[in-house]
Amino acid sequence: SENAVFCQKKKKTKQQRWQKKLKAYNLSSLLESLPEVKASKKPGYENDSKLKCKSRQMLVLSERDRISAVLDDPTFQADPLSATHEYVQNKQPVVEEQPKKKVNKNGSKKKKSKASTGLQSMEI
Repeated sequence: SENAVFCQKKKKTKQQRWQKKLKAYNLSSLLESLPEVKASKKPGYENDSKLKCKSRQMLVLSERDRISAVLDDPTFQADPLSATHEYVQNKQPVVEEQPKKKVNKNGSKKKKSKASTGLQSMEI
């Protein structure tokens, strides 16, 4: 009985806080200034929630199978960190790095100074 009363008070205070937040986010003046847009109903979307539920369930099942395969893998059992690192390295796309041109702070290309080329020739 005390617990029920406590729960009711807790619900009431939560509801009051929620109503205060709603007052803070009152966008009715914005709604009045916006033009009305007629919402077009697209046929065939009544069963959208069922499809989402089924696809979510299929995703959960496939991930369950995937994680069990990973946990059963002997290389993962031996060293999980290195196995995960190797997997991530293999999944990264191969990018050919082109040598970058030196650029100044202002975005212009850096020119070789004559003094630095002269010093190189003197050292030889």
